[in-house]
Amino acid sequence: MKFSKYFFRFICSSLVCFGLLISLSSANIQDAKKRIVFFGDSITAGYGLSPDQAFPALIQQKLDSNDMAYEVINAGLSGETSAGGLGRIDWILRSKPDIFILELGGNDGLRGLSLAETEKNLAEMVKRVRAKNPDAVVILAGMQIPPNLGQDYTERFKHLFAKVAKSSKTELIPFLLENVGGYPELNLSDGIHPNEKGHRIVAETVWNDIKKYLD
Repeated sequence: MKFSKYFFRFICSSLVCFGLLISLSSANIQDAKKRIVFFGDSITAGYGLSPDQAFPALIQQKLDSNDMAYEVINAGLSGETSAGGLGRIDWILRSKPDIFILELGGNDGLRGLSLAETEKNLAEMVKRVRAKNPDAVVILAGMQIPPNLGQDYTERFKHLFAKVAKSSKTELIPFLLENVGGYPELNLSDGIHPNEKGHRIVAETVWNDIKKYLD
């Protein structure tokens, strides 16, 4: 079972990198466009939906309808933790993002991983983005988890994102799933991942936050 689990993750990660390679090739041709990278887990990837229904694709639609020269790159990977993200971020940064939305940490919380390590990983990823492009706008997407692991852990997890955003001086979306999390009609049957309607609401939340940075 362990072999199957890690082999599956290797295949998924390879497919994400292959998709990004195609995006990078396209980006070389369209250098006039600025790039927005959504770097996250299954929420960003649009788990259970087609790629065009996930909120990053909906952001691309908004950009196109407003004649804004931006290319959205969806670098979401289902099951990704902050440690996993740290391991693959250098590859993603080859796209030289102008705006970088960091949506990781949710799986750390659901698995009860060390909050100190999650905080450290998120801060390091912000640092690497800025090392690649000092002018990049970095936005951290906050998450919340059910109180399954105790109230203390849940509260500390909730405030972790604001802590990282403050220390690294990044923009913060307090709760990416605002008005979506906890509403059965806006989520898949697992109660965790937004459905198509839920992703439309998430897209509005993200759009309202990033539009002030768009030319």
